[in-house]
Amino acid sequence: MQFSQRLKSLKTNVFADMDRAKSKARSAGKEIIDLSLGSSDLPASEHVIAAIEASLSDPKSHGYLLFNGTQNFRQVVADWYSKRFGITVDPETEILPLIGSQEGTAHLPLAILNPGDYALLLDPGYPSHAGGVYLASGQIYPMPLLAENNFLPIFEDIPKSVVAQARMMVLSYPHNPTTAIAPLSFFQEAVAFCRQHNLVLVHDFPYADLIFPQSPLPTPQEGIRSSTPSILQADTNKEISIEFFTFSKSYNMGGFRIGYAIGNPELIKALRQVKAVVDFNQYRGILNGAIAALTGSQDSVKSMVATFQKRRDIFVGALNRIGWQVSLPVATMYVWAKLPQPWQKNSVKFCLDLVEATGVAAAPGSGFGKAGEGYVRFALVQEPDVLEIAVERIRDFLYS
Repeated sequence: MQFSQRLKSLKTNVFADMDRAKSKARSAGKEIIDLSLGSSDLPASEHVIAAIEASLSDPKSHGYLLFNGTQNFRQVVADWYSKRFGITVDPETEILPLIGSQEGTAHLPLAILNPGDYALLLDPGYPSHAGGVYLASGQIYPMPLLAENNFLPIFEDIPKSVVAQARMMVLSYPHNPTTAIAPLSFFQEAVAFCRQHNLVLVHDFPYADLIFPQSPLPTPQEGIRSSTPSILQADTNKEISIEFFTFSKSYNMGGFRIGYAIGNPELIKALRQVKAVVDFNQYRGILNGAIAALTGSQDSVKSMVATFQKRRDIFVGALNRIGWQVSLPVATMYVWAKLPQPWQKNSVKFCLDLVEATGVAAAPGSGFGKAGEGYVRFALVQEPDVLEIAVERIRDFLYS
């Protein structure tokens, strides 16, 4: 049996690799403390669940849901986005419901790249960004994210020969895994660069709400909610940009698989063409739950941020006390920690040895890209007392 060449680029995945390592440790009798996967352990809000439950008894919600049937959802998204970022959005041509933002980032390259075209990706970056390019038979140019540059790429360092063959750039701030944030001025620079070189600018935006209060936020326009910037605030006419938002992080709805694309109408149309041959939309009740999330009380979002801030403070404080010096992240649900000297050239070995010896599972930095080597990512998806136990086990591992 023969398979396509593109599968060779999809053989390894940081999450799948760690899942096998966790299973092996569990079989050996270890109690697993899983800090490797950024899946929130917090529940969705009651009013969101109620909206979904109410849909179940409606037989009209049980059939296929085509694009026109998502009009209410798209209108709510347009209204929410306008209030949030001050950008007017056409719900008919500039919004597309998605089964999570990962669907969008993985499928969009199929609509943009021809075989051999380059995509400019963050390194380290989220694995599905690279996976989508490989599926489209494209090439990847990794833009290194270094601590000395505040984990922002330097566009001038991209070789001219690569730029000439590039068709898209993918950004994502607040950033997974480095936890960095980007100011509006950076997005304006990115828009100018992409406009100059005729590139599509993609912004994956799952952590829009997960920025901690003491972080340096951009000054909001009057009446607009303070937040990290949207790419469309830098590309106000939506000339070249598309943004992906998910309900997985802000509203703890990861398992419901609901998100959307928003931006340039031609890009939305192209992505819709790809989506049309892959799937229909998800169950209507899930969209009703997402509508309830956007239109209902936002107290759960505030509570979610406060929860992860508390966990961040406890976990980083505990690491520092055992001698592993880590800075407080300003955003996301992660801690991006530079490894102690013996493991700085092999983050995979560190994570495999750690879970085998202690049951504590983390994600190796190299799994997010070459520039991630020397780091490890911890997801703060456990209660504070469990996080402290994890650090105790890490201490024993480091100094035994």
